[in-house]
Amino acid sequence: MTDPSLAARITRCPRIYHRERADDAAALVPDLAPELRDLVSAAASTAPYLMALLEKEADWLAEAVANPEAALRANCEAAATCAPEALAKGLRQGKRRMALMTALADLGGAWTLEEVTGALTDYADAACGAALRAGLAAQIKRGKLPGMSMDDLADCAGMVVFAMGKMGARELNYSSDIDLICLFDETRFAPDDFHAARSAFIKATRAMSGTLSDITADGYVFRTDLRLRPDPAVTPVCIAMEAAERYYESLGRTWERAAYIKARPAVGDTAAGEAFLQTMRPFVWRRHLDFAAIQDAHDMRLAIREHKGLGGPITLPGHDMKLGRGGIREIEFFTQTRQLIAGGRDPDLRSRGTLSGLEVLAAKNWISPEAAETLGDHYRAHRTVEHRLQMVQDAQTHALPRSETDFERLACMMDMDTQALKDDLHRRLQAVHDLIESFFAASREEPQSASTDHAFDTSVLDRWPSYPALRSERGADIFGRLKPLLLDRLAQSAKPDEGLLAFDGFLAGLPAGVQFFSLLRANPQLGDLLVDIVATSPALAVHLSQNSGVFDAVIGGDFFSDWPGQDRLTEMLHAHLAQEADYELRLDGTRRWAREWHFRIGVHLLRGLIDAATASVQYAELARAVLQALWPVVVDQFASRHGPPPGRGAVILGMGSLGAGRLTPTSDLDMLVIYDADGVESSEGRKPLATRSYYARLTQAMITAMTAPMSQGKLYDIDMRLRPSGNQGPVATSLASFESYQKEQAWVWEHLALTRAQVIVGPAELSRDVEAVRQDVLGQAAPRAKVLGEVARMRERIAAARSPAGPLDAKTGAGRLQDIELFAQAGALIGGTGAREIDAGLAAARAEGIIDPSEEATLSATYTSAFTLICAARLLTAKKLDAETMGQAGAQFLCRVMGCEDLARLESQLQSAYEAAATIITKALPVLPAKDAE
Repeated sequence: MTDPSLAARITRCPRIYHRERADDAAALVPDLAPELRDLVSAAASTAPYLMALLEKEADWLAEAVANPEAALRANCEAAATCAPEALAKGLRQGKRRMALMTALADLGGAWTLEEVTGALTDYADAACGAALRAGLAAQIKRGKLPGMSMDDLADCAGMVVFAMGKMGARELNYSSDIDLICLFDETRFAPDDFHAARSAFIKATRAMSGTLSDITADGYVFRTDLRLRPDPAVTPVCIAMEAAERYYESLGRTWERAAYIKARPAVGDTAAGEAFLQTMRPFVWRRHLDFAAIQDAHDMRLAIREHKGLGGPITLPGHDMKLGRGGIREIEFFTQTRQLIAGGRDPDLRSRGTLSGLEVLAAKNWISPEAAETLGDHYRAHRTVEHRLQMVQDAQTHALPRSETDFERLACMMDMDTQALKDDLHRRLQAVHDLIESFFAASREEPQSASTDHAFDTSVLDRWPSYPALRSERGADIFGRLKPLLLDRLAQSAKPDEGLLAFDGFLAGLPAGVQFFSLLRANPQLGDLLVDIVATSPALAVHLSQNSGVFDAVIGGDFFSDWPGQDRLTEMLHAHLAQEADYELRLDGTRRWAREWHFRIGVHLLRGLIDAATASVQYAELARAVLQALWPVVVDQFASRHGPPPGRGAVILGMGSLGAGRLTPTSDLDMLVIYDADGVESSEGRKPLATRSYYARLTQAMITAMTAPMSQGKLYDIDMRLRPSGNQGPVATSLASFESYQKEQAWVWEHLALTRAQVIVGPAELSRDVEAVRQDVLGQAAPRAKVLGEVARMRERIAAARSPAGPLDAKTGAGRLQDIELFAQAGALIGGTGAREIDAGLAAARAEGIIDPSEEATLSATYTSAFTLICAARLLTAKKLDAETMGQAGAQFLCRVMGCEDLARLESQLQSAYEAAATIITKALPVLPAKDAE
């Protein structure tokens, strides 16, 4: 077993600075082991404060060194059991003991920095708890806290003390103030009792602060600072959580956001405190990458320097190790700023500690491992020096000595040569300053742009200041610095004036600019992508202007990595939704998450990283992942009121392109909901429903979850017209009814649609049963003449309803996408294969002798071309594709995707392909009598 004693863990020892004091100290602890006595005497020789502690606590120390951790745990426990009349004296004694043991473990190298600051923080928590409960007990005894008894002291009657700053992060320094915010849960009290409760909590808070910070003959416990609370000039020392939340929502500033990174419910009703921090999460951790925080942090750095007079070069005498150049605060600012930028998207970055924050930032590739290691090493060294400066007189100082004598004292505490210490300090301070300054300077560099002779239309440029994104002074200032870069990118495009008009449309639709412009300024490479998007794809540009936060994903680390696949996407969305407890926040979160992945697929297709076929599969996998993750959320929410799904549950059956696993950028989702009551007549819940009504309303809840226009928009449009009996039938169908309808009543076109159906989500056993019904219906070869005749009639009706607008209109018309899909589905139905893929249906038609192999190849190639064109066209615009208005960039994109040199040749090739495919299908189908064709 490892020896827990302090003596067994000593790795260093200060040099003696004051011989007489060292001898006096050694005489106070004659029974200690020699190595411990040497440590104690040397420590006391360097610091009068430590000598004073030793004079009062030598007897306690003699026993405590056998197991310092156990001794300090007992010291914290003693704070909680002090009688009210002895509390002030007892807490001060406990502080002396903690300060003495912590100093010796630190100076002797027995504890790490984290262990030192953790011990300091543990006692601060214990002292605050004891002092607050004493203050509350006095109010309860006097009947000033309505409805509360002494039993409620366990959670401080709904009051919570948030440890802020270093105490919140468990990083207290040796002679630190403690920054506290005191709130109470107003929901614990009736409205009529609110003011009485608030008054009692205010008095208890003042009593706590006085107990801790008043200087008596025994000293003080902790200097207490309550000024970090909302608007401290006008608010009392303890306020209601609701009032604090309103303040931060409306008036909270960036420094307050940074402060809450370290906030920790330390004392009192910690459950209510954690709940409050959850409500604060949107304020502290912005959903989008917050590069505007860089400028805010830089402004704060400069303000501190100016206020404290800490500018100028680094000189050691009197240099402030906390606030000065290269100091502790620089490292904390660097860490917190990076956390604020990305912590809203990645909860792992929300670490309270500086060192742990640096580690996770490096692990998530927001800073280099080398930067994290370097700053971590300097942070530890800086904090070590800071502690020694404060041990001398228990002074809240961070300033290096001004005299050589005092520098010699510090060198003795560090067991270093004085000049070596000075050299090391200067090297570390300069290294931190250079690294941190390079980070903030890089964020302020003006984007480099090449000079261009292109003259843009000034009437377009002149109207930009009137746009919403540029109306704020800060937004206009940041954009003014970006403007040369963006115009340079536009000037380099094939059609600069077309690009300018496209960018003008994007800018006009951008509702706010500070965050987005800050993102572009911090990541100039995104300017190329932005210009590429707005010049090529009006649809994607509109989407981007309305949802500029999706650009966050581009620099999120894996935007250009391999596609994760449907299963991994579902896992990721499940994990994302697990972070939210509120139903509407989950729906909004799903929209935000899906929108980023949807944007990624579009950018990859636009940039030629994937082809249209791959994009269509990815769009489908994304939609399926959304359904698979969201369906259980909707079911659970619905079940909370009406009970769990009765019977065997329900499945979502994907139809059309969703079932076939190929979607375009703008596809809606065709689906059915099929349930099996399994003989159960109603649900069992607070508000039970008959089974049929239960599943009908559950289906409607799912439709609403997908289509409702929330703050993050909608997910997908849902089309359920392919359900039995179409719009006249119920929105949810029982398995028995589905099977009966498909086998006895369904039209040929409904069986054609069934060839592409696939269960997307639902109980595994029920999913297998639904697929078995599909296979049973489709597994028997359908009458050839009947199927082909019905397809011929459908084809004629479609032709009568709509004519294609030209070769670029590839969906509806003879020989085009829909025509080939119907024909392939007919082949699958006649062949009894149940195949979902178009090529498999064409192969079945060939196997049945309906077409020959060359005709099969022609139809397959034409279908591929038509689908590719539609997928690319939907990325460019949600409207009909028009060769005259799409612009040169759009035309080039279309030609590249289609593998053709120019648009005229593409249209010619498409027209020839349509005509060849139409001829094949027409030949294979029967000629209808005139009355059937009408």
